[in-house]
Amino acid sequence: MSRVTTCPLDCYDACSIVVDDEGKLRGDKEHPYTGGYLCPHLNHYDSHPRIMQPRYKGETITMDEAVAMLSEKLRACAPSSVLHYRGSGNFGLMQQVTDHFFTGYGATLTKGSLCDGAGEAGILEGRGKNYALSPEQIDKAEVVIIWGRNPHVTNSHILPFLKDKKIIVIDPVRTRMAEKADLFLQIKPHGDLQLAMMLSRFIMIEGLEDKEFLEEFAEEYEDFYELTQTIRIKAALEEIDLTLGDIGNVLELIRGKRTVILTGVGIQKYRDGADVIRAIDAIGVILGLHGKEGCGVSFLGSSSEGIETPFDVKAKRIPKVTADFSAYEMVFIQNANPLNQLPDTGRVIERLDAVSEVVYFGLYENETSQRADLVIPAKTFLEKSDIRTSYGHDALAKMPKIMEAVAGISEYELAERLCREFAIELRDEAAYLEHFASFGEERDGITKVKGRSPIPYEEGFETDDDQFLFLEEIDLDADMENDMFLITAKSPKSLNSQFTNESYVYVHPQTGFLDGQQLRIVSETGSVELTAKHDIRLRQDCLLIYSGTPGVNYLTPAKLSYEGENAIYQENKVKVEIC
Repeated sequence: MSRVTTCPLDCYDACSIVVDDEGKLRGDKEHPYTGGYLCPHLNHYDSHPRIMQPRYKGETITMDEAVAMLSEKLRACAPSSVLHYRGSGNFGLMQQVTDHFFTGYGATLTKGSLCDGAGEAGILEGRGKNYALSPEQIDKAEVVIIWGRNPHVTNSHILPFLKDKKIIVIDPVRTRMAEKADLFLQIKPHGDLQLAMMLSRFIMIEGLEDKEFLEEFAEEYEDFYELTQTIRIKAALEEIDLTLGDIGNVLELIRGKRTVILTGVGIQKYRDGADVIRAIDAIGVILGLHGKEGCGVSFLGSSSEGIETPFDVKAKRIPKVTADFSAYEMVFIQNANPLNQLPDTGRVIERLDAVSEVVYFGLYENETSQRADLVIPAKTFLEKSDIRTSYGHDALAKMPKIMEAVAGISEYELAERLCREFAIELRDEAAYLEHFASFGEERDGITKVKGRSPIPYEEGFETDDDQFLFLEEIDLDADMENDMFLITAKSPKSLNSQFTNESYVYVHPQTGFLDGQQLRIVSETGSVELTAKHDIRLRQDCLLIYSGTPGVNYLTPAKLSYEGENAIYQENKVKVEIC
């Protein structure tokens, strides 16, 4: 008999999955978002070998021995000398149970983001809360602006909702969606803030603004218009490699139309990433897109909005991006691969090598598991119970246990054993699952999070006075010249460092580098040698190295965004040498 569960991966889609009697995964045809098909990661989920046995210093041990060893080493440490570093390899809400243990134990946890923290900060500053824009609302739009997002790779289940729309793509890379778009602007990287400000300015010059909406929900719009006038139009267009005609073409396509703007995460991986998203959000405000059917601006919605955690997670925290592992005697790493994903890999290796005990808790072998002293395998999402939300829609999806485990231990089981050992209170697993499920209600044929409006911001913004808060100042002092831009986009073959990683640097043929040539890419923080592959989708001033490519983060700086404590992978210029 087939059973239904939900994908745990860190993705907009949160696909509903049907598992047959033989354990094969397929898309749930009855689910309004999944549409009966799965992404390549899930179609080949069981083809990626998992860690089957715990080990210590390379020697295989039993699970009981691993948990006992972990407890013993925790007892030997001062709690303040232990760091719990948890990633988002599994998006289930029960993953927080280990935070609960480490909080009670007295360890330090992390904060900030490798992905979306700057954009989240920008949304919160402007709107007060960050609600997801549902696929149903996107489906009702007439025009969709896809700004720095590649839905064929990162959000494939949104594609059916984009049919029969006028599509505008703004991206430094000619993506698959850009090939089919009605209008494609191949903008220079980090030119998004200037373009957003100019679009707002010309929207008001052309009289396309929604004055009634602005007077009610964004009364400071005239001050913002004055700020847009500080942009020198000709110089800005030359700097970001666009024309006045491009601006005019955008305005012509959106004039009087129900419009949705879908933004990706790459456009906010800069020091001023919050300002970038906030400026794009302002376009939607000026056009009056918020709170209306078939309209809106969509970043990554806050997946936890409206859900209260039952776990104690009020611990001392340090920024994830700049974490100094060497300051701790033990580092417990869960669902993460910092030796691949954290910026400035050279720094990470040096600091992690100084740690006495590195513990890795996860599914797959990777750079971090190979460095760890103690390795504890996790159960797959099919072998344990959980529940999850999404940042791409409002569904609250159950993840029931489908099959018995062949290896590993679940997050709850590990936390339960540790809590018992250290006399930390922990309720039954069923009580936590019931707690999370209580935030759901049946709506539109599926379970959704209670209290979230089908049309976000229909009653106004969630600020103190219901008003949208515009940017009051901007800093355009970005390095737009010299050297080459490094783009570290998501790969169609991997999800960050999970699954199948690539080993190429992609370059435009007209850069003069030969296909198959060995190149050394050099930045202020390090270098990496990769094989060149020609890619005519790129600008000539850009290199593309997919996220997860071994060594790519030797090139990226360990710096935080000005707001949101986010990694700034895109704010990076590099030089290229022939090996």
